[in-house]
Amino acid sequence: MSLETQASVGKNAASLADAGLDTREKSFLEKVFANQPFWVTIALLAICVVTGLEEPVFFSADNFYDITRNFAFIGVMALGMTPVIIIGGIDLSVGSTMGLVAIVCGLVLLKQPIDYMPDWWNAADWTHTWWMALILGLAAGALVGWVNGALIAFIGLPPFVVTLGMLSAARSIAVVLSENRMLYNFRPDQATSFKIIGGGDNLGLPLPFRLSNPFLIFVILTLLLGIVLKMSGWGRHIFAIGGNEQAANLTGVPVRRIKIQAYVLCSMSAALAAILSVGWSGSANNSLGQSYELLAIASAVIGGANLMGGEGTAYGAFIGSALIFTIRNSLLMAGVDSNWQGLFVGCFIVLAVVLEKVRGKRRE
Repeated sequence: MSLETQASVGKNAASLADAGLDTREKSFLEKVFANQPFWVTIALLAICVVTGLEEPVFFSADNFYDITRNFAFIGVMALGMTPVIIIGGIDLSVGSTMGLVAIVCGLVLLKQPIDYMPDWWNAADWTHTWWMALILGLAAGALVGWVNGALIAFIGLPPFVVTLGMLSAARSIAVVLSENRMLYNFRPDQATSFKIIGGGDNLGLPLPFRLSNPFLIFVILTLLLGIVLKMSGWGRHIFAIGGNEQAANLTGVPVRRIKIQAYVLCSMSAALAAILSVGWSGSANNSLGQSYELLAIASAVIGGANLMGGEGTAYGAFIGSALIFTIRNSLLMAGVDSNWQGLFVGCFIVLAVVLEKVRGKRRE
């Protein structure tokens, strides 16, 4: 082969490589425009502007307070769901975990003895205290997550099957423990302290600056999870497992342990959401959290979490939950029947998955 022919082949190969693989580093704006949470944020702002122009009450302090408080409960759950989705898993039991944890907290806070509980429970000094309700509630959530994670990581059962079974089991336990009734007759002194956790006006701020405690906790947890996923070894392990579990295992990542930790974190986030809800409402119901698992998953997916694993952010969970509840609020203000809300949320979920597919093809 002559030198001219070799040069021609080399040029053709180089041009084909350049056409098939863009090796140049993306600019800041290109990275931003390729980021799904960015477009979700734009959509959220657009909905707020349009709704505010049509219904000025949308921008009122009271409405802002209600929206942020309402999506904080789902948002906390979505934060815990994000690492599970990043590793390629799913947790369908978080709604039932909320109901179970709510009943556990309610049983501790009840001021009267519980007939079916052993004598040591009714006579113990730690019963009826808000701090013990908090500890046992989080412990119950951690136990549910550990069972889910152990069955998935060590036995190798599919996450969908395991968490679907736990969805039924946890709800059933909550019904049995509560004797299928609402728990609300709490000790006044302890109920007041517990209500501060999920209560209303924080620090006595005036109305324009009022933020519910659940929303403040949600913001803090979003920042913490964002830092952990970006800057910690645990976060790198989460993304490594989601990217290629076998490769992560070969490089020394403790895959089983990380999986269990992810599911424990997810269930504890549901437990915290239940504690906040019980504190806010002053009652515990075994039906708390029904269908919330769908909203938590939807929030994470709309915010950019990939159901196939490997992608997800804390901010995405935050903005995804905010978008869902802003849409709900806007539809109510527009006079749309609440029964149609699920249709709009479902459309946004499908749209989010379509956008992820499009972004995936561009990367390829």
